[in-house]
Amino acid sequence: MLAKITTFFQSLNEDVSTEKNTLSVEMACTVLLCEVMRADGHLDNTEQLFLTEIISEQFALSSNEVTALIKKAIELSEHAIDFHQFTSKINSHYSPHEKEKIVTLLWQLAMADGEIASIEEHIIRRISDLLHLSHAQYIRAKSSVKEK
Repeated sequence: MLAKITTFFQSLNEDVSTEKNTLSVEMACTVLLCEVMRADGHLDNTEQLFLTEIISEQFALSSNEVTALIKKAIELSEHAIDFHQFTSKINSHYSPHEKEKIVTLLWQLAMADGEIASIEEHIIRRISDLLHLSHAQYIRAKSSVKEK
């Protein structure tokens, strides 16, 4: 009986570590964008269309690939307990300038519906901190979007 329980937990651990190792940078970025989109509890059409546009432009993917990526990202977003697994992937592959661009995209998505909910702002701040961006970079990203 104990052996079966041990085997069960080992298989769970293997599934989690395999999923973390196969997480792409594109998926990590998309999950963070989905977190902001879902934050206010409203899946606004404008935000969804803008998310599709962002993913298409940033990663040069086909429409089928974008749809599949967003679908999987929403699923991961719904089951994620924190942002660390996603931000750590980005931290290991992106420069500070590229990470600031991601935060700018988060702000653009948050503003796509015409208003920023306080929870969206809070999530973007947390993500910015996990991406090791300075307060100045965070503000610069926010200001660049508000100016447009």
